[in-house]
Amino acid sequence: MLRSWLRPERPALPEPVDAATARRLKIELVVVFSITLGLSGARSLLSLIDSLLQPEPLSDQQVALNVPQRAADLLDLLAQLLSAVQLVGWGALGAYLLWRGGMTLAEVGLDRDRPGRDLLWGAGLAALIGVPGLVLYFVGWKLGVNLAVVPSRLDDTWWRPIALTLSAFGNAFAEEVLVVGYLLTRLRQLAWRENTALVAAAVLRGSYHLYQGFGGFVGNFVMGLVFGRVWQRTNRLVPLVVAHTLLDVVSFVGYSLLRGHVSWLP
Repeated sequence: MLRSWLRPERPALPEPVDAATARRLKIELVVVFSITLGLSGARSLLSLIDSLLQPEPLSDQQVALNVPQRAADLLDLLAQLLSAVQLVGWGALGAYLLWRGGMTLAEVGLDRDRPGRDLLWGAGLAALIGVPGLVLYFVGWKLGVNLAVVPSRLDDTWWRPIALTLSAFGNAFAEEVLVVGYLLTRLRQLAWRENTALVAAAVLRGSYHLYQGFGGFVGNFVMGLVFGRVWQRTNRLVPLVVAHTLLDVVSFVGYSLLRGHVSWLP
């Protein structure tokens, strides 16, 4: 059973394309990721290099994920909402290109056919990834290979939980649709081996978390392997979006509630 999990049979999804279409898809991949998560990965690498050049060790440096963007409260709320809209737009771009290429969203598991099962799978995946991921982060931080990650620096306003929840969903939708549903589908069409495509997608996922340090890369690389394999085996994308959203909501909102009350939090 383990062997079949590691080497899954390719589902009857898109068949490899002809040479002309393959060239078009390669260009499409470069364009999409040069303006979305690929660009984020390059910026994240520069951020890590900059952190390594600082005199203090990584563990003494901080990086914040959700920060105030405007001085006025209402303008800051609108800016936070626009950031979430941008992330959803990134994911929607990948979904649109798949649909524009002749696929239905149900073919990549982005539908509402199994809401109860998808929610349960999502919650289970969040638990599977969340606890080990938290342990890995703190171990990396204590070993000095991670920055101190501050999930939120937003002020205590009535809209903070709403903005953080929308940010969590935006991150989840963008990453899972682009890095799993879109990228792995395109690599199948380009006749990549399942395991090779899985590793490539996991490296991409880890790359745009490099700003957190080496531990951020490793933790998200492992998450990419797990999430990517689940999709390759089940062809369901909604549970991954649910799981990722739950992980980020717990991280963002939970931190904002515990900040100042728990001594070991950065």
